[in-house]
Amino acid sequence: MTTIRQRRVGKGTEADDNQPSEEKNLKPDGKILSGHTGGKLWNILSITVGGIVAISLGLLTSVYVATLHENDLWFSNIKEVEREISFRTECGLYYSYYKQMIQAASIQQGLHGLVYDNKTESVRTINILERMNVYQEVFLSILYRILPIQQYLEPVYFYIYTLFGLQAVYVIALYVTSWLLSGTWLSGLLAACWYITNRIDTTRVEFTIPLRENWALPFFAVQIAAITYLLRTHLQPVQERLTLMAVFIATFLFSLTWQFNQFMMLIQALALFILDCFDMLPTAKVMWLYIIQISGLLLVCVLQFFNSMILGSLLISFNASVLIARTIQKNLKKGGLLNRLGKLILHVLLVLCLTLLINKFIKKILNLESDEHIFKFLRAKFGFGATRDFDANLYLCEEAFGLLPVNTFSRLSDTLLFYVYIFVLFFMTVAAVIIAFWNLSGSNQVQFMEKMEECTVTLKPDAAYNLIHTILFGCLALSTMRMKYLWTSHMCVFASFGLCSTEVWKLTLKCIHLYTSQRTRVIKYSVPIMTLLYISYKFWPGIMDELSELREFYDPDTVELMNWIKSNTPNTAVFAGSMQLLAGVKLCTGRTLTNHPHYEDKNLRERTKQIYQIYAKRSPEDVYRILRSFGTDYVILEDSICYERRHSRGCRLRDLLDIANGHIMDGLGENEPDLKPSLYPRFCEEIKKNLPSYTIHFTRVFQNKTFHVYKLAKHK
Repeated sequence: MTTIRQRRVGKGTEADDNQPSEEKNLKPDGKILSGHTGGKLWNILSITVGGIVAISLGLLTSVYVATLHENDLWFSNIKEVEREISFRTECGLYYSYYKQMIQAASIQQGLHGLVYDNKTESVRTINILERMNVYQEVFLSILYRILPIQQYLEPVYFYIYTLFGLQAVYVIALYVTSWLLSGTWLSGLLAACWYITNRIDTTRVEFTIPLRENWALPFFAVQIAAITYLLRTHLQPVQERLTLMAVFIATFLFSLTWQFNQFMMLIQALALFILDCFDMLPTAKVMWLYIIQISGLLLVCVLQFFNSMILGSLLISFNASVLIARTIQKNLKKGGLLNRLGKLILHVLLVLCLTLLINKFIKKILNLESDEHIFKFLRAKFGFGATRDFDANLYLCEEAFGLLPVNTFSRLSDTLLFYVYIFVLFFMTVAAVIIAFWNLSGSNQVQFMEKMEECTVTLKPDAAYNLIHTILFGCLALSTMRMKYLWTSHMCVFASFGLCSTEVWKLTLKCIHLYTSQRTRVIKYSVPIMTLLYISYKFWPGIMDELSELREFYDPDTVELMNWIKSNTPNTAVFAGSMQLLAGVKLCTGRTLTNHPHYEDKNLRERTKQIYQIYAKRSPEDVYRILRSFGTDYVILEDSICYERRHSRGCRLRDLLDIANGHIMDGLGENEPDLKPSLYPRFCEEIKKNLPSYTIHFTRVFQNKTFHVYKLAKHK
């Protein structure tokens, strides 16, 4: 009979006689004890070599992605305007604030320009530091100004090299997490190699450099590594305090650099909550982690001038609810199976109700509506009613917010990552379920199972946390493709840990009656080494070919547009157009915008929908009135949007506008019964005919194969 049980500290019978207990062989800091000097020297040598390998792989990853970026764009040879255009959509918007700080007469003037910004949204003054997560751009620009590097390094290179340098931190953090879980740096080496060979699915830093996630995810990986170490047993008080400080710093930096931090940490908090409910983590450490999440987020809230979206986040409401519920239910982990189950169900319901009540109360007090588009999107995505809401449909129709494509798994399987991950996930999940049941069953059942020594496996707190973490973030990735980078990088850690784990191989071999300690030790090292050899043999030539492939940035129409704007329009001119294009207009020309891609503001979302009427079926008088209400001087029309073919019918931008306006969509296909034909033709098509009803309000001043720029008349 095969049994699995949780290791109990202090038990001498937790392992077979010929397999020394890992707990016996560990110091409080996790290092292997040795009865002789040679063992200590070997331990020091192993840690030294492992550390050198980690740093080397991190630096090599940075050089690798930097080289790919250079080879793809010929970044060192193209013009400044082309470099800036390469920062597409919101990337260009974020980089523009770094550029603005660099070009300011002084640091104080640069900060004042961000706090009282009237160029990002016309006829409005907004606080950029409150609205957006751009403290990293502020810090980097100040660093560039005070360091004596201006003569040797251009501002743009200082910026992109910093992001590529963070990739080294990212890889090292993944390496260390896997090492901590498995006890061997071979696991970290395998995790890093998998991260690199699966680059398409683990990172997109080389072509979306300023994106917020590329700043935040390295700090998130550091936080996970610190939590993994914190959850180890037998930590000294000093070690525990230092680790808690590391968790707090990493949590704070992660929260400061990404606007979606609260949603990622909410999933993390759910993982802690699940494990604590089943008594698989030390409660005191879980409480500290809840407090760290809240305090880190509140500190960011203060730095962002008390951003209401942070105060109204579900994370703060959930964590506060858990702390309150634990105070009320002090005897949650006592009693038999049915008693524990009853208490657990009551606890979950109490936390859920408190979370909703607290969150509703905060949003009511603050009149908060900044994140309502996210919940509209989630309701529509998971089938809780169809919607005609423009913002929700805008997300639903984007591929990045759709389900994870099936071909992702075929790519991950080519490197054996997915196969190993499923293998490890299966055994760890089975162990977790059984141990959770035993923990709920009470002491009698546990004592009974302790007598059964045929096949025991440890599910330590750090491994249990990483198991639930990968399951929850896997669910997130499967439902939303854009979030796959949170899962695939941790997949590398989890799979490599399992492949180098004594416990996993011990359980596997005992299940097929082939277990011996020597065989386990041989497999633990030989299988990862063979996997590394396979990866090297299969993918090294492809990596070399990729590094030798040279391309060049080429977008002459956008370059021509930006040069025309800088040369032919006043510095105070206000431009309307698509969110993505206007981010580039701000970066390249410094002109004032009507709207932009940072969508976490209700007023901006309403404004964007109004501006986008240029692609709807509206009269020229209506469009002119709307544009002038936002102070627009010039409007840019894009053929790629007006005649869009990238999306299918019903998901083209013009279709979303037609549905929101109650109009029948263009082309063959069904329409909802209550949609009506519009009284007017599509504005972006009709304006090109130069009819009198249009030319009285709009004068074409620029045109190329992609863009049409019209100047608005200024009627009294």
